[in-house]
Parts: sequence; C-alpha cells; structure tokens
Amino acid sequence: MSFPNLSALAVRERAVTLFFLVLSVIAGVYAFVSLGRAEDPAFTVRVLVVNAAWPGATAEQLRDQVVDRLEKRLQEVEYLYRIETTIRPGQATLQVEFQDYTPQHKVPDLFYEVRKRMLDEAPRMPAGVIGPIVNDDFGDVYFKLMALTAPGLPYGDLVREAEAVRDRLQRVAGVHKALLLGERSQRVFVEFDNARLVNLGLAPQAIFEAIDASNRLVPAGRLETAGPRLHLRVDADLADPEALAALPIRAGGKLLRLGDIATIRRGFEDPPSVLVRSRGAEAVLLGVVMAKGENGLALGRRLDAFVDAETARLPLGLTLNTLTHQADAIRAAVDLFQVKFLVAVAVVMGVSILAIGLRAGLIVGIAVPVTLGITFLVMLLMGINLDRITLGALIIALGLLVDDAIISVG
Repeated sequence: MSFPNLSALAVRERAVTLFFLVLSVIAGVYAFVSLGRAEDPAFTVRVLVVNAAWPGATAEQLRDQVVDRLEKRLQEVEYLYRIETTIRPGQATLQVEFQDYTPQHKVPDLFYEVRKRMLDEAPRMPAGVIGPIVNDDFGDVYFKLMALTAPGLPYGDLVREAEAVRDRLQRVAGVHKALLLGERSQRVFVEFDNARLVNLGLAPQAIFEAIDASNRLVPAGRLETAGPRLHLRVDADLADPEALAALPIRAGGKLLRLGDIATIRRGFEDPPSVLVRSRGAEAVLLGVVMAKGENGLALGRRLDAFVDAETARLPLGLTLNTLTHQADAIRAAVDLFQVKFLVAVAVVMGVSILAIGLRAGLIVGIAVPVTLGITFLVMLLMGINLDRITLGALIIALGLLVDDAIISVG
C-alpha cells in the first residue's frame, strides 16, 4: 500500500491548501493569545522532610528510640530512593527522596503514604517526643511578593490588617494561595519577681507545673437524663492573661494568685525567630502562588488592580509595596520572543527572496508562521504554558524550521 503524495495533492487542490494554511494561522493566533504564561514550567518535587523533636534527649537516644523506628516504616513506601537523616541533641530531620522515574501522578499518593505511616507511629513514640511532623510543601513559587508596612503602628494591628488583606487577596481569580510570611507568633509572658519567689520558698518549676495542670482539657463526665445527654466540661482555658493571673498558687500553706507574684502580659515572641523589614520599617509579607495553567500576564494585571484598590482602601499610614512580580519577567520573555519571531520571518523572507526568487522565498517565509501556528494549537490542547523553557525551544526551532523550508524548496 503506497502512501499518498501529500505535496502533489496540495498543489492539485490549491483552494483547500490555501484554506488550511489560513486556518492554521488563525488557530495559531488564537492559541497564542489563549496559552497560559509563566516564568518557569511547573515541576514535581519528589522530596519531603520528616522532623521529630525530643527536648532533653541525646543524639544516641533519638537514633535508637525514634529515628530507627521511623526509618523502618519509611522503607515500606514504594519508589523510595534514599533517606538522609540528620540527628542533633533533641532534634532529628529525615529527608526522604523518591526515585527520579517515579510517575508524577503517583507522587501525591506516596506523600500520603508517608504521612499516614508517620501518624501511625506518633502514638508509639516515647513520652515527650514532638512529632513526627511531615513537610511536603516544596513546590510553591511566589508569583508576587508584597510588603505591608505601617511605621509606628503596633505589630498586632499590623498583623490584623495583613490578615484582612490576605483574605481579600485569596478571592482574586487565578490565585491558588495567598500566604502571610514573616508573621511572629503570639506569646503570653509570665515574668517573676525572683526576690519574692525566694522569700516565699517557691521554685519556678513548681509554678510551671501548676500552670500546666490547670491548662489541660480533660473530660469531666456526663449526665444521663430522660431527655438529652448532658456533657460536663471544666473551664481550663488560660489563654486570657486575666484568667492566668487569677490562677491559685500554693506557697507555704497559703494560696496566692499568680498575678500577685508575677507580671503577666501578652505579646509576640522575643527574641523573634523571624524579623522582616521593608525599606527600614517592620513589615509583614504577603506571597501569592499562581494557580496551575493560569495566564501569568492576565493574573499580573488583576493583581496590579488589586494593589491599586487596596492602596485606596487601607487606613492612613499603611503602605502596600510590591517587592517581586513574575508578570514582569513573563512579559519580557514573551515580548522578546515576539520580536525575535518577527525579525526571523522578515530576515528569512528577505534573504530567501534575494537568493532564490520571489515565489520560493514566499514559500520559505510562509512555512514559519504556519508551523508555529500549529505548534501553538497543539500546546494549547496539551495544556503546555508559554514559559522560559518552551520559548527557548521555539526560538531554537526557528533555525531548524528555516533550514527545512529551504531544503524543501531546493
């Protein structure tokens, strides 16, 4: 069975050939406009980290009683490549890597298998062990990073305003995640008068134990009635500084309020584990993660409009500044490709017309937009974005495409 001569068929049916050429160019323009834009392609990270803490334990105790058991459970997971373990006194970190050939669609299931096994082991850990805690969130790339600053405003008020902005930012179309970065954790500080503790014969550890014993949520029983079942609950919430100050402490046969022997205040962790400043002022960062397959240029325009609206909405003194914006890099890459594409077509057609004549030069020049139009259509159907990798591949392909067209004409 002989394959039909497509070249002869195209020459014989000129009207049909012209129709498909024009259709390919129109479909390519539509696909180019509809393609998602991104700076880099999405990639699958086949690594996760498991952390376990045991305050006061030596490295040997952690290895023998915690890490060995966790590693044995992790070895049950399919596609496991290696486990890199770092053990320090009181802290163990296990980096779990899967094989490079692990199918992409199986990675979430493998992460779930690891998390399930670690949750199964948690109740069997020695008393005092914190974890194991699984961290598999490595794939997020911040599309836009913003800083909210307010010189002179209390840090708590700044965080509340940032949370409100984050909630509104999450509702912008195309945003997958909106996260607060650099937020310091709240703490309740209990500051003792050491001289008074000595006079009362109290040790700080005894006070800590009394606070811990009164801050536990324990079942208090229930009442069976002819109607509903009534559950009894003991009010043991010491999150309020006033409730904590009223906590009774026994000292020398007497009951004292904790507030009588200590100063209690609410604040933020000091010294801070994270300290963020923008242009010299204390700040809270807001990071935006773009949804998969979203057009980065369109999302960039929506985020710019969001920043303008928030700037007008925020109270006087608060400033929302943009630190990084991927839309600028995407726009530069796409504009560069468009310039190179137009220059390539013009140069190829001009050189070809001068070298091999008008008709042959037009054929060589037409081959470039038609082929790229079909390529853009296939990319749209396969869900491939325009990013630095695909744009680089297209620019390289332009050279090969011109050579093939000249060879065909020759």
